[in-house]
Amino acid sequence: MKYVVTGVAGFIGSHLLENLLKEGHEVVGLDNFSTGHRHNIAPFLDDFEFVEGDIRDLETCHRVCKNADYVLHQAALGSVPRSVADPIASHDNNASGTLNMLVAGRDADVSGFVFAASSSAYGDTPTLPKVETMPMRPMSPYAITKAMGEYYLNVFGTLYQMNTVGVRYFNIFGPRQDPNGMYAAVIPKFVDILMGGSVPVIDGDGEQTRDFTFVANAVSANLLAAKNAEQARGEVVNIACGNRISINKLYNDIAGHLDITKPAKYGPKRAGDVRDSLADISKAKRLINYEPLVNDAEGLKITVEWFKKQFEESKK
Repeated sequence: MKYVVTGVAGFIGSHLLENLLKEGHEVVGLDNFSTGHRHNIAPFLDDFEFVEGDIRDLETCHRVCKNADYVLHQAALGSVPRSVADPIASHDNNASGTLNMLVAGRDADVSGFVFAASSSAYGDTPTLPKVETMPMRPMSPYAITKAMGEYYLNVFGTLYQMNTVGVRYFNIFGPRQDPNGMYAAVIPKFVDILMGGSVPVIDGDGEQTRDFTFVANAVSANLLAAKNAEQARGEVVNIACGNRISINKLYNDIAGHLDITKPAKYGPKRAGDVRDSLADISKAKRLINYEPLVNDAEGLKITVEWFKKQFEESKK
């Protein structure tokens, strides 16, 4: 089978690439390196077709989708704070870029189109766990753009009988996640700061909770969604572990893996953040046969060990 992976040089995209190649599939990868990194795909460059380009360019989208069987659309300009600072860039990449990929996928008559949706679309509803039937209440420009992508998926499924599926990620983490920059995700950022001898600043009181989900689960979900895209047409499913922990516990667990006993520092609450997040994953189990492969505790251990190895090698 021929798969298109957008955002292939990114964290999740590069894991998808690696898995697809191991399974013997043909892969076309697209990335503009706005957030992805060449080193993520360097080991695989001889094994797939890489196109350096932008999902905001429709011609490029058509080029990569030609003769494809499935599209795994991961490309996005992530981060709630980034979208608060620059909502236009988030819209152009995440909403307009997704529409371009949907049009290109439709014109190529792909068998399945999987979209990386986001749990941020739920907003700060107090009800837990989050179920797909809840109304979306996005609290940031980023969340709005991801919600728009879901609406487009549904419309393309209805109007064009296109097999579209949204996988709503809940705080995906794992090896290769970028620890650098002001928009870095919390787990690699905490690990990187602690290994560097400093202490991270936790936003707010640290009692906010998240359903952290190891990257292997996201990879599995994408492949299952592609294979079951016809029966899940136009639907969106939560992808998580169905378990939540506080940021305070996360910090303590990471510090414990690193044998560090320093207490965290605290700062103001971050604008646009939701307080609590927990997924109901029963719909994903029913529609695409999803089951978490790695729980959050085991995934965190694997991730910290990977970052420790990278840190030690950088010192040689």
